[in-house]
Amino acid sequence: MDTPDPDGVLAEQLLRLTRRLHRLQKRQLEPIGITPAQARLLRTVAMYDTPPRMADLAARLEVVPRAVTTLVDGLEASGWVRRAPDPTNRRVVRIELTDTGTATLKSLRLARRSAATEILAPLTGEQRETLGGLLATLVDGTAGPRC
Repeated sequence: MDTPDPDGVLAEQLLRLTRRLHRLQKRQLEPIGITPAQARLLRTVAMYDTPPRMADLAARLEVVPRAVTTLVDGLEASGWVRRAPDPTNRRVVRIELTDTGTATLKSLRLARRSAATEILAPLTGEQRETLGGLLATLVDGTAGPRC
């Protein structure tokens, strides 16, 4: 008889939770008409104080520049972003949010919050706080060695 692998069970639970959250978010995004990848890029563009370059976005998202180009094409076609020349270097193109893109970000935040609320509904406030701390440790990778 195999002995249970607690780390394997945890990894599987995390994967299942991630898939469930992704499905919920995708369902929330459908009425907005945006894919999860486009939504992530739109949120990333909004993080910058000044409009980013495509290379900045690719680096931040840890993807190849071509992937960003395709996503920007889709966002631009929907009117959520626009390509703009860099005022100091004419060879550089920056990606700016449009007013429609800013409004869409608000809808995305509501959709994301709705999906999170559904996922977290079974937890108490204290459990949510504990989970948040645990996830922060896992994401940051700052925990010490395990005994």
